[in-house]
Amino acid sequence: MSAWRNGVPLGDPVTLDRGLEFGDGLFETIKVVDGRLRLLDRHLARLREGCLRLAITPPDEALLRRELTQAAEVPGTGVVKLIYTRGLGGSGYRATPESAPQRYITAQPARERPSQYATAGVATPVLSTRLAEQPLLAGLKHLNRLEQVLARAELSDQAPEGLMLDMTGRVIAGTMSNLFLIIDGEIVTPALVRCGIAGVTRAALLDVWHDVGVAVRIRDVERGDLARVEEAFLTNALIGVWPINRLDGRPLAPGPRALEARGWIDRW
Repeated sequence: MSAWRNGVPLGDPVTLDRGLEFGDGLFETIKVVDGRLRLLDRHLARLREGCLRLAITPPDEALLRRELTQAAEVPGTGVVKLIYTRGLGGSGYRATPESAPQRYITAQPARERPSQYATAGVATPVLSTRLAEQPLLAGLKHLNRLEQVLARAELSDQAPEGLMLDMTGRVIAGTMSNLFLIIDGEIVTPALVRCGIAGVTRAALLDVWHDVGVAVRIRDVERGDLARVEEAFLTNALIGVWPINRLDGRPLAPGPRALEARGWIDRW
C-alpha cells in the first residue's frame, strides 16, 4: 500500500496502525507527582480489562511498568499518556492474526488548571451532545472519543466541564470526568452499563467508601434527579475532585463529601 501525509509520500509499503484507522485500541492518562505514577495499579487493571473485552493481546506488564516509570522520571513530567492499539494491518475492519499490539507512551507537562476549581467549584451545564449506548464498550477507555470532542466544543474556553446524557436522557458523566451526587443524604453515582468511562479515581473512591462503611448507590440517574441534588462533584485522575457550584443552571454550594474525597485523593 502506498500512502501520503500532507501530500508527501510515506514510502512503500505502508501499513497503518488500527488505532489510527479505526480507533481500535485503549488509552490511559496517568497523573505524575514528583516522578511517581498515581493509581498506576488501577490504570493497568483497567487496561487489562479493556484488552480482555476487546480481545487484544495484553502487554507484558513488567515491561510496561518499566517504560511508564521511565517516562514519569523525565524532568518536568506531570502526565504520562499510554496509547495501546491492536496493531498494524488487516483488511478493512477484520484484524489479521499477525497484528501485534503497539504501545505509544508520551511524557507531558502537568495540565495546569485554576486552583479555584478544586475549592470554589465549577459550573456544569447539561450539554446537547448525547452518548450512544453500547454495553459492549461501556466502561472502557477506548480510543473512540468523538462524542466527547463534539461535547467539549459546546463549552467556551472559560467553561471547564459539562454533563453528558445518554440517548434516552439518563445522566452519565462529564466530558472528561465521572459524577458523584448527594441526593437525600445518599451518595449516588451513575451506572455505566450502557456507556461512559469507568474512571480509576471513581473506582478508588468507591472502594474507600465501602471500606469505611459508607454506602454508595450506583444507579441510573435521570435528569429530573438533578433538581434534588444537595451536593455534587466531578472526579478524574488528573483533576482529582472538582465540586459543582452550578448544576444544570441551579446554584449549589461545595459540600463535605467533595472535601472528604479530595482529602483521600491527595494522600494517594
